[in-house]
Amino acid sequence: MNPRKKGGICERGRRAAGKCWPAALFLVAALSLFFAGSKTSVWRFASNNSPLQHGGVGGGGAAVLNLSSSTTTAPSALLEENVGQNFSTASNKFGIAGPKNARNSTRRCSKLEILEAGLARSRALIMRGSNLTSKDEDDDDEFIPEGPMYRNASSFNRSYKEMEKKLKVYVYKEGEPPVFHFGPCKHTYAIEGYFIQAMDVSPFRTYDPDEAHLFFLPFSVTMLTEVVYIRDSHDWSLMKNAAFDYVNVIAGKHPFWNRSRGADHFMLACHDWGPEISFAVPNLHNNSIRALCNANTSERFDPERDVSIPEIHLPLGTTASLLGGPPPSGRSVLVFYSGGLHGPIRPILMEHWGNNEDKDIQIHSYLPKGQSYYDMMRKSRYCICPSGYEVASPRMVEALYMGCVPVLIKEGYVVPFSDVLNVKTFAVLLETKDIPNLKKILVSILEKKYLRMQKRGIKVRRHFEINNPPKRFDAFHMILHSIWLRRLNFRLRDNLDHDNLL
Repeated sequence: MNPRKKGGICERGRRAAGKCWPAALFLVAALSLFFAGSKTSVWRFASNNSPLQHGGVGGGGAAVLNLSSSTTTAPSALLEENVGQNFSTASNKFGIAGPKNARNSTRRCSKLEILEAGLARSRALIMRGSNLTSKDEDDDDEFIPEGPMYRNASSFNRSYKEMEKKLKVYVYKEGEPPVFHFGPCKHTYAIEGYFIQAMDVSPFRTYDPDEAHLFFLPFSVTMLTEVVYIRDSHDWSLMKNAAFDYVNVIAGKHPFWNRSRGADHFMLACHDWGPEISFAVPNLHNNSIRALCNANTSERFDPERDVSIPEIHLPLGTTASLLGGPPPSGRSVLVFYSGGLHGPIRPILMEHWGNNEDKDIQIHSYLPKGQSYYDMMRKSRYCICPSGYEVASPRMVEALYMGCVPVLIKEGYVVPFSDVLNVKTFAVLLETKDIPNLKKILVSILEKKYLRMQKRGIKVRRHFEINNPPKRFDAFHMILHSIWLRRLNFRLRDNLDHDNLL
């Protein structure tokens, strides 16, 4: 029997290098000059230092790029005016030994330099797109990101298109199911299995590692907990050793981990223990991109390098029965929550509002008999999404699916895709100290504002949806786009010291 069909578990181009002419290197020089004139740090396409920051609750969030630069010269002018005179400085800064007479040189670049020159062109195009409208003449797709739900819809659209044109991901073949190339689909942590399955057949996947911008480590932390972990032992050493040994095998068989110390590699984990497992491999935590549901800045989640992904519970393995709900006029309950009392926030919520007689406030540790969790979400205007033991839960996504405005009460949480989404336009963000005034705060929101938030939530819902096969701008592509932004944040060089690589 195929193990990929058991227990709700998911089953499941080469481009020529050619010559690298100096013009590609000129672009790198010009980019450095463009960013040098800005108040932001170089190449921070996903950064807390940008004017588009604070996308997450409690200080999280990241940005696509700085669109309010102090530089007034257009990027194209910089490319034309400063290339020749500044080539040497910029090329040395990024580890490229530019020849004295760069314009007349015809030396061949390494494969890595060709790869990085392509990324440099993408950075320039994304910046140049900041002054364009969100709709391009050549765009024939029915969906164009636009509206206040996006930090900058035009730049997001341009970055997304560049990702579609350029991004190549190499998936390591090492490892066997059920821990590797494998993951849950009918589960709270279903995004692990879904992403691994989708990546296996994605057009972004390349089988030529020399053309890859990113390298995926296809292990499932959820399956580590089910296969390797000894239940109730409280001993994580076996799981950590498995992760360490896997990276050690990768580093021994392939040159790419050692080349970057893991910086162009990424892991994806939705299980709460994902961050802790990553600590077993120092450079996996220190350098690699970690795509995590448990995106808590107090637990060493770095929004400039790590990626927050949505926790999506798919009881039937599909979103088919979860999408949709009545219009605002058909929602009779002001606010709803039902769930366990674990963690520091939920007991406070229950203390002030649990099982009260106010019909507008439906907050329960356990639903009354005969009531349906999803039906209550569809009847409610606002749905509370508090932290439990960890910051992530499926509630925010479930609320968006069913047309209920999420009320996030979390500390240190970086909201998924807040590098491009303006979360405050479709969700209410509260702190723990606001809980006693919950009803007062929600009632004070004007009807017009609520209707706008609810409508915007329905519009951004597509970014959190699971499709098989994946569709443009859905959860799979949004996760990849967030990882793509982090890859744009740095440049690799050939001459890295390879000591102490793990």
